[in-house]
Amino acid sequence: TGKMEAFPAARAARPSPDGSPVTMAPTVPHTVKDVPAQEFVIALAQYFRSTGKMEVPTWVDIVKTASYKELAPYDPDWFYIRAASIARKLYVSGSMGVGAFRKNYGGAKNNGVCRHHHGVGSGSVARACLKQLEAVGVVEKATKGRRITSTGMRDLDRIACRVKVASA
Repeated sequence: TGKMEAFPAARAARPSPDGSPVTMAPTVPHTVKDVPAQEFVIALAQYFRSTGKMEVPTWVDIVKTASYKELAPYDPDWFYIRAASIARKLYVSGSMGVGAFRKNYGGAKNNGVCRHHHGVGSGSVARACLKQLEAVGVVEKATKGRRITSTGMRDLDRIACRVKVASA
C-alpha cells in the first residue's frame, strides 16, 4: 500500500471509519467567481453608491442604453449597476474595450416586420462607466482596452466575501 493514489480527492469523499457520512463545513466565498453574478453586481452597485467616489454624469436620466431601445431605464441607479457589471466582466474575462462592451450589452433590434438582428449597446455609456471606474481605481488602461487593477481585484474580492451565498 505504499503506492500513491491517482485521485486523492476521491478518498476524501468516503464515509468516516464509523460509517457516518462526512459533512463539509459551509465554505465562505473568497473571490468574485464564487458568488452568483446578480447578487454580486447588486452588492457592488450599493458599494459604489454608498462611497460617493463615483461621479454620475448629468445625462443619466435622459439617455437610452442602446440605439434600438425606446426608453431610458426605469431604475434611477442603473448607472451604478452597469458600472458594477462592467467591473465584474473585467474581473472574470480579463481586458476588454468599449467595442466589446457594446457587443455584450446589445440585444435584439426590432426591425418591424423583418427579422430581429443584433443591435449594439451604447458606447457612450460604456465609456463613461469605464472612466468612472478608472477614477475610482478599479480599472486601468491596457494595451488593448481596459483591465482590472490589483487594488480593484482586492476590493471586488472583499465585497464578494460579504455576499450571502444561498445554501444548496
